[in-house]
This record gives sequence, structure tokens and C-alpha cells, in this order.
Amino acid sequence: MMMNAPLKKTLPSMPGPCPVIETTRLALRPHRMSDAEAIVESLGDYQVVRMLARVPVPYDRQDATDWLSRVTSGITPDWAFAITAGDDVHLGVVSIELRHGLWHLGYWLNRYYWGKGLMSEAAGAAIERFFRRMPEAELHSGAFADNAASLRIQEKLGFSILRCGDLYSRARNAVAPHIETRLTEADFRRP
Repeated sequence: MMMNAPLKKTLPSMPGPCPVIETTRLALRPHRMSDAEAIVESLGDYQVVRMLARVPVPYDRQDATDWLSRVTSGITPDWAFAITAGDDVHLGVVSIELRHGLWHLGYWLNRYYWGKGLMSEAAGAAIERFFRRMPEAELHSGAFADNAASLRIQEKLGFSILRCGDLYSRARNAVAPHIETRLTEADFRRP
């Protein structure tokens, strides 16, 4: 009688601790608990948070400290960069996180800094470092269909559209059309 060997689940390799990355105009660094007030201020703006799927409205200091406790704990393989300028002011977040066995890129920026090319610069730098450490990985991302600016950023970086579906947004308290995208190292275009 032949017995079946147990199936081994292969875990994805990990990129290591969240590094510090400097670009022409920005510094990307791991978060600190002192970033809470800036995060609350940015995510208190409905124009920012309505483009995000998992952020509640209203967003308060406890939400920020809960999130910061998780991302600063070191217990996840995720990278959650604080996007900062030369004066270390927290402008936004670019993250690469492992969800359901897939790597996902997510990001947001304080509305005051929109339209200046900062998110393309920040996301491009984070992706470049990620692929240096994880060249065989794929990155997934997406945006709500009414977020043309985010979709342009992803297109500029080389993401390709996988599908369009519906996704629940906590901020909108509704399901909205969402476009899912994917990027490989071979398709990555540094801005």
C-alpha cells in the first residue's frame, strides 16, 4: 500500500527588514510612532481616504497608533515606508505587503503634495529595491476606476491590467469598480 506524501506549502521568500531609501527629493524610511499625527491629518482628508479600500472614516489617532504598532513590530515581512521630504515631514506611505501569498503595492499621499511626481518617485524607488531583493517576485496593485492619477502612476511604472472587478471601500461604505494590476521585474520601468 502506497501512502501519499504530505504536501508542503512553499512560503514566498522574504525581502528582509524595511530599508531606508533616498531619492532625488525624498527619503523613504520605516515608520515611527511619532508619525501618528501626520497620518491622522492626511487620512482625515476624505479626498485621500476615499481612494483607499481598507481605511475607515473617520480616521483617528487610535487607528493610526494601531496601524503603526503593527508596521513597527517587525513581526510581518511587509515594508511600510514613510515618504518624507528633507525636513523629515511625513508626506504619505508606500507599502509592499504580503497578502494571501501575493506581494501587493499600496500607497497614498497627503493631498497637498499631489501632482508633483512624488508618488511615482517614491513607488519607483521602493519597487526597485524590492526587485533587487526579490527578482522572481510579482507585485500586485490596483486602484479604484475613478482614481485616474493612481492608474497613471502604475502604468508609468510598467504595471499591466489583470482585470476589473468590484471592491468594497470602507471609506465610501460601498462597492466600487476596481482595476487590478500586476508587475514583474522584467516589465518594471524606473520613472
